[in-house]
Amino acid sequence: MKSLVVIDACVRQSDSRTLRIAEPIIEALSKRYKLTRYDLPEMDIVPLNPGLFEERGLGQIPSWAKEAATAIAKADRILIAAPFWDMSFPAVLKCFFEQVSLFDITFTDNGKTCVGLCKAPKVLYITTRGMDIPTGSFLDQGSPYLRALGALWNLGEMTVLDVHNTDYMSEEELNLQINSTIEEGLELAKTW
Repeated sequence: MKSLVVIDACVRQSDSRTLRIAEPIIEALSKRYKLTRYDLPEMDIVPLNPGLFEERGLGQIPSWAKEAATAIAKADRILIAAPFWDMSFPAVLKCFFEQVSLFDITFTDNGKTCVGLCKAPKVLYITTRGMDIPTGSFLDQGSPYLRALGALWNLGEMTVLDVHNTDYMSEEELNLQINSTIEEGLELAKTW
C-alpha cells in the first residue's frame, strides 16, 4: 500500500475550519494509503536555536525529526492542513519544516547545488483564510513557501484547496463554501 503523510498544523483543533475540510478528505485517502500523521500542536516543536543547531551539526538530531523526515522522503503523497495566520501559516509548521529539512534525508547536494531526495509527486495543501485573500495573491505567503520547499525537497505538483474570506461570511455561506470544498477534495481523493 502506498503511503500518505499528513501534517496537521491546525492550532485551534476542534474549532478549526481547515480541519473541517481536511478530516473527511484524510478519511477518504486513508482507505487507499497507509497514513502517517503529525499533529503539530500536540508535539513539542521549537525553532532551531544555537544549541539545537550545534547538536544537529554533530549529528544529534531529535528522533522524532529524523523519523518524520524519513517518512516525508519516502511518502507517495503529502497532505498539509494549515490555516492562514499572519499572511502565511502557523509558526509551528515552519518550525516543523526547519527540524525535518535534513541533509541526506530530504535533500542533499551534488557539489554545485541542493538536490531533493523526496519522491512524492503530489502534495495537497488545505487551508482557510479569514481574509479575502485567494491563493496566488501576493498577500498569501504560505503557498509560495510550500512550493519553494517542495522544489528543495523534490516534491511534485501542489494542489491547494482553500476557502477565503471566512471571517466575513454568514454562517450559512461559510457552511456552503466548506461543504463545496470538501466535495471538491473528496472528488480529488478518488484519483489523487
